[in-house]
Amino acid sequence: MTVRLVPHPASFPTDPPLDPDSAWSIAAHDWHAFDQVTTMIDHWDRSNWDPEMRAIYWLLTFSSPLLVDHAQQCQSVIRHLGFDEIDRESLHLTLGRIGLAGALPRSQLRRLAAAVRRQRLPHGFPLSAIPMTASRGAVRYSVAPWTPVLTLHAQLARASSTVGLPSMSSSGYLRPHLGIAYCNRSLPASEVRAAIEPLRLLQPVPLFVDRVQMVEMWRTDAAYHWQIMEEIPLPGA
Repeated sequence: MTVRLVPHPASFPTDPPLDPDSAWSIAAHDWHAFDQVTTMIDHWDRSNWDPEMRAIYWLLTFSSPLLVDHAQQCQSVIRHLGFDEIDRESLHLTLGRIGLAGALPRSQLRRLAAAVRRQRLPHGFPLSAIPMTASRGAVRYSVAPWTPVLTLHAQLARASSTVGLPSMSSSGYLRPHLGIAYCNRSLPASEVRAAIEPLRLLQPVPLFVDRVQMVEMWRTDAAYHWQIMEEIPLPGA
């Protein structure tokens, strides 16, 4: 399945990279986009997420000791910024929102998981977490390659349509990334660039994606929390 990446104003970066499977192209493109940001924004100031809300998401989660150590090293370097750090149990790549928890019966979510399992999912695949860049509201790793992530997203989205759920966001809008800290106030982006630019000399972290998780997610105390509802292994993993 081929996914055509397209520009979208709600995506960051708005435009996709020239080569979505080149680590160099992705990292350079992400940094160039962040270099155009003048002011950081509060990640938590979101009109579409109220304090009591719970939503169902597809996530890729990571517990690799190498990634955890690397992320904590990077967090220690930028701690003076006062951002909300993502803890070691919560490192994740968001694939997409399925819907609001209160509107989705558990039986329908089980049908969705069954529909995903029936699809020809991509085999388990390697992924690199490339230090370090940022968006308007978070400090994050670039990741590469994108094609297996986009393919997986497209199949998850197709499964949602198959069982009559609302359409997920288009796979062409996805910009895969892996955050380490959320910005919690407005401040000049130049301060963040100065803090994270030395981290770009660090080596990428090798990862392996062997499963996708359906989770129920909520927010408390400037952090995301979730419980796993379904865990679907990828073939050959």
